[in-house]
Amino acid sequence: MAIYLTKESKVLVQGMTGGEGMKHTRRMLAAGTDVVGGVNPRKAGQTVDFDDRAVPVFGSVHEGIEATGADVTVVFVPPAFAKAAVVEAADAGIGLAVVITEGIPVHDSVAFTTYAKTKGTRIIGPNCPGLITPGQSNAGIIPADITKSGRIGLVSKSGTLTYQLMYELRDIGFSTCVGIGGDPVVGTTHIDCLAAFQDDPDTELIVLIGEIGGDAEERAAAYVREHVTKPVIGYIAGFTAPEGKTMGHAGAIVSGSSGTAQAKKEALEAAGVRVGDTPTETARLVLAVLEERP
Repeated sequence: MAIYLTKESKVLVQGMTGGEGMKHTRRMLAAGTDVVGGVNPRKAGQTVDFDDRAVPVFGSVHEGIEATGADVTVVFVPPAFAKAAVVEAADAGIGLAVVITEGIPVHDSVAFTTYAKTKGTRIIGPNCPGLITPGQSNAGIIPADITKSGRIGLVSKSGTLTYQLMYELRDIGFSTCVGIGGDPVVGTTHIDCLAAFQDDPDTELIVLIGEIGGDAEERAAAYVREHVTKPVIGYIAGFTAPEGKTMGHAGAIVSGSSGTAQAKKEALEAAGVRVGDTPTETARLVLAVLEERP
């Protein structure tokens, strides 16, 4: 089992013929992802050879869905075109849009995440590494060879910390790892993933990675307290970040006492979440909890 992405998922890549799109499409294919097409109106009708597979290019997401039955799109387009790309995908009826692009204006993100909800399209991102269900499918830029299929569900704001926890817990493995992105506005939240992992019978434990800025982790803590029965282990990045300075992600900025790592840690611990002080300690907490379970 998994959340959002399985071996049956059929993936389009918007921006497949660009440099990043080409590189990561090749990696997704190598991971076993069923990439059924790319989208580029200027190159419609062409095919792109990836090792032993030729992938067709369609003029629109609608054409790609009609021809292949695609239900997922991964967006590798420049920031100025991201809003139009997501709106096009939502209008075409895509079920899941994974927006890798960083640097998208916040007002564009607000517009397309809101619009996608009205169309029934789930957005992962923007400014995210995507998601992977190890051994089944990989939609985005997460390295596929650092872990295996297993019992842990992972939701994270940080791409790099996603990779580190996947590696440190590689002997246990993961059901699905979701990088939700670190921008102020994202389409899928910690809470969305917590709910999905809670309902997934093959996810035994959930790892939640947050970072300074905003109140997403505090809201996630409240959700855990009321709705999550599975053990949750947390890590918050940014304990040493200076006040008032944006750190790495557009959403990672502390203002006064709001959004600090300490406040988030305390909120999670009050909800029964064990929180590590470092990624390695967080991995050790996961192992300890799994050893305690019958």
